[in-house]
Amino acid sequence: MPAARYGMDAPYGFGFVGLVVLGFWVTGLVMAVTADLAAALPALVSGTLLAGCLALSLHATLRGKFLVWRDVLDELDLRGDERLLDLGCGRGAVLLAAARRLPQGRAVGVDLWRGRDQSGNAPAATLRNARAEGVADRVRVQGGDLRRLPYAEASFDLVVSSLTVHTIFGADARAQAIAEAYRVLRPGGRLLIADLARTPRQYAAVLARLNAQDIRVRGLGWRAWWGSPWVPTRLVTARKPATL
Repeated sequence: MPAARYGMDAPYGFGFVGLVVLGFWVTGLVMAVTADLAAALPALVSGTLLAGCLALSLHATLRGKFLVWRDVLDELDLRGDERLLDLGCGRGAVLLAAARRLPQGRAVGVDLWRGRDQSGNAPAATLRNARAEGVADRVRVQGGDLRRLPYAEASFDLVVSSLTVHTIFGADARAQAIAEAYRVLRPGGRLLIADLARTPRQYAAVLARLNAQDIRVRGLGWRAWWGSPWVPTRLVTARKPATL
């Protein structure tokens, strides 16, 4: 596991679900003591099911996403001199994993640094993690809106993102973010965006309209389940044509 501290994704959501689980269990126990077990069963079962969903999400945020992105990045077979952009880098889980594979390259992270998206989310936290991981010399972070990236066209060999684009409100705004990610790719560059449920298929449709090549959508397995097997994380990948 990483030496740095990456916090927890969607901390307020975890806190809310934890309180709901506790409420179901307390209600069920009170009913079991004061009434009868049959009346208490719905609350106890609901609390247990929600606790299972919470456990899946905790695994994904604390361990699963690191294992998944390790495999995804290994599949890229990077040269080591690429220039990479991480959209919504947060405290650097994907950004720094990529940077370790770029000894002659550069990894750039852009984020709005909102605490509701990740606990302790701040540029200083990401840079501390970069130092802890021994990659500070090849990492840079910057604040920015994914719908209006502060980079020139064809600036990066690789653009990645993990569970970020879906937080942008509105399908048109999300499509704009995908178009911006594609804009800053160099010819021949690759795009990898992991996100929840059906949104990667929507991103794939946007990329098709932009004439991207090799568009694929695939599931990332149980290690990336956020809440339940019915809300999977999928990865959309694409390539910008080498000649435009």
